[in-house]
Amino acid sequence: MSAPTLRALAWTDIPTLARLEAEAFPDDAWSEASWWAELAGRPRRDYVVAERDGAIAAYGGVDHGGTTADLMTIAVTPDSRGSGLGGDLLAELESRATRGGAEAMMLEVRADNQPARALYERRGYDVITTRRNYYQPGNVDAIVMRKLLGENGAHS
Repeated sequence: MSAPTLRALAWTDIPTLARLEAEAFPDDAWSEASWWAELAGRPRRDYVVAERDGAIAAYGGVDHGGTTADLMTIAVTPDSRGSGLGGDLLAELESRATRGGAEAMMLEVRADNQPARALYERRGYDVITTRRNYYQPGNVDAIVMRKLLGENGAHS
């Protein structure tokens, strides 16, 4: 398996991302139309894909909303999970947020997504609050987390 290459999302990636999104988040996947809207939100919205062996192995994005950036999404394909790619991608998104002037990064994660929660905790995110029954169907809570970036927080 080759080392991943990180690059900006291109419009030609949208059909692949919509397919991968449906696999990663079957209950609330973003459609192709949603991806087009996100891409149109540049430069405030900033999306990165990680390619490995010529295929998209992970993707993620950040909303540059001033001093607090929001992690919009992050996903790693099943065959690349556990390889450290999610952490690499998150580090890149944090770096982009910092360069964009953010002092903190916020995110929300499904309470039942233990691998993602463990990644965020390892990268220095703290739980801020819980949004009860946020994800539907299934009444799954959303855990809201925050990490201070740059000089305000831990460098990772």
